[in-house]
Amino acid sequence: MILNRYDEASADGWSARAGDCSADRDLALRVYTSRLIGQDPDLVMHGGGNTSVKVRRENIFGETEDILHIKGSGRDLASIDAQGLPGLRLEPLRRLRQLDALSDEDMVNAQRCSLIDSTSPNPSVETLLHAYLPHKYVDHTHATPFLILANLRNAVDICREIFGDRMGIVPYLHSGFALGRSAAEAFEQNSKAQGLLLLNHGHVTFGDSARESYDRVIDHANAVAAYFGMETPTSLGERLPAADLSVLSMLRGAIAELQDDIDAPMPIFDLRNNAQARAIWDRDDVIRLSELGVATPDHVLHLKGWPLVLPKSIWSRGRDAIRERVRDFRIAYQDYFERNAARTGETKTQLAPEPRHAWIEEIGIVGIGPDAGAAKIAADLAEQNMRVRIAAENNGGFAPIGESQQFAGEYWSLEQAKLGNRKMPALQGKVAMVTGGAGAIGLATAKALSDQGASCILVDLSEAGLKDALAELGSGHSMLVCDVTQPDAGSEAMAHAVQAFGGIDILVSNAGSATSGTLLEMQDVDFRRAFELNFFAHKNFAIAAASLMKRQGRSGQILFNISKQAINPGPKLGAYGIPKAATLFLMRQLTLELGGAGIRVNGINADRIRSGLLTDDFIKERAASRGVSEQEYMGGNLLNREVEASHVASAFVSLALSERTTGHVMTVDGGNTAAELR
Repeated sequence: MILNRYDEASADGWSARAGDCSADRDLALRVYTSRLIGQDPDLVMHGGGNTSVKVRRENIFGETEDILHIKGSGRDLASIDAQGLPGLRLEPLRRLRQLDALSDEDMVNAQRCSLIDSTSPNPSVETLLHAYLPHKYVDHTHATPFLILANLRNAVDICREIFGDRMGIVPYLHSGFALGRSAAEAFEQNSKAQGLLLLNHGHVTFGDSARESYDRVIDHANAVAAYFGMETPTSLGERLPAADLSVLSMLRGAIAELQDDIDAPMPIFDLRNNAQARAIWDRDDVIRLSELGVATPDHVLHLKGWPLVLPKSIWSRGRDAIRERVRDFRIAYQDYFERNAARTGETKTQLAPEPRHAWIEEIGIVGIGPDAGAAKIAADLAEQNMRVRIAAENNGGFAPIGESQQFAGEYWSLEQAKLGNRKMPALQGKVAMVTGGAGAIGLATAKALSDQGASCILVDLSEAGLKDALAELGSGHSMLVCDVTQPDAGSEAMAHAVQAFGGIDILVSNAGSATSGTLLEMQDVDFRRAFELNFFAHKNFAIAAASLMKRQGRSGQILFNISKQAINPGPKLGAYGIPKAATLFLMRQLTLELGGAGIRVNGINADRIRSGLLTDDFIKERAASRGVSEQEYMGGNLLNREVEASHVASAFVSLALSERTTGHVMTVDGGNTAAELR
């Protein structure tokens, strides 16, 4: 059941904070209930749905006008504010209803011409539906129970059985002018209706108050849920431990390989392996159900019309069998595009033919996207679609829109117009793991990689430190609490990378710590401990990462934080410099061994960076050992300027972007002749 989250005190607070203007107070309540809707994924997800309110405002001439505030295109109801609900003059919109037809481009232009603020975002493509209904508040949602109902073969009969004449029924029409007019006609034919069922699409409610319309959203959705026996929410995002997910890394590489470019970015994955996400494999008609289409037209933009289906009998045969399955998907998609584009008589630009979600037997659902955000959207919608598909099939048959209508949604002219404006960040599609990720250099490097579009995994020993670092980094990234010196730490980290994003492209092996003292005085146990962290951890993580990269079958790279100590020893730092020197040779050896697989191996020689390694106390000690001030010690280079963690991060990113560079050590020390490599 879906909870009604309306709280009178909270609503009053929103209204009071809006001030004395009645239009602003009505808009504030619109924002409040929009957020209530948007925060429940079983009502709408990822920018879906739209809400509106009609108010009266004075224009600059002192004239009172009817204004429609409606969700801006691309805005998310879960976090929407008043600016995300642009205002439009209602009268020009209502006049459009007199037309026999209206192109989408002319509709968008007419709506922009009606804005009361020219800087506002584009209004929703369903603006006319809201404008033509007479009610003050209108809510349009894609509630999971209603998607089941809307896609039944006998949807009209079941709807009348549940609601009687309290629900108007609107035949399927693509969003825009025709749908808006049809929705208005459905209400006018049944003025007792409290809402509308949009067949193959969703649900609309309305009311004189924000609460009345919102209450109807919840009450109607729960009535349908009760009819189908749905008691629990869709289990979005749930991910269970798994012993072997090697199929994901092979699939990730296969998708990229078929792009015929060794440097083409691999997709990012979002895995869902809970019971709901595996439920389709309990049926004997998996292939048939996979070919039927999506639950609502909005979803085709994120999912394509069907999933990649991988039975265990296919993926257990290995990489070649997986690649052939992906090839078959691409061919089927290209055929789909060609036959439908020919029907339209218009010039269409084919979208990438790769799958956007997969059903994998014994594994679950995988959302597939160019970045972590897109992969999450695909996974969430795929989970909801699977639940809708199974429930509808069990209650009379799943009957979504047909192929030509699906194509019309996927290749809508308004979406096609956006294609030329998209610029991909340099590291989009790359998964980067940074050890010591909660430290100064590690976090700075992760931020710099993220700024270039990479999805990052922070690895560190401190859970609290990782949580703080991840909060700074933002969404779309992951963390792993791990002691990198443990024998299985590298394998554990790679398994996490596969489960989190499908694989790995960049390893920044950064974790390290300096042990101070002369070799003559140091205990052997302390010297060996320094080697575990400053050499063996680098070696183990690099080998685990390289093995995963080779399983993916694509290019990748390994970056080491080596340190100037590998070249220019410092007083009492033998236990740090000797394993770092070994790491420098490790970098060169791996360069030779991995070049043929397209895996680049490079390093950074940095010096005197304030971090968990170079603490204030350590700086005091090193400055004293050299007989200089702390400021002179930190700026003790040819540039006489302190080197910061951000400079090291920039160097790591520079190497990550240097597609034809391997076996190179970049020095980041402000200039130190004694530490120069040549």
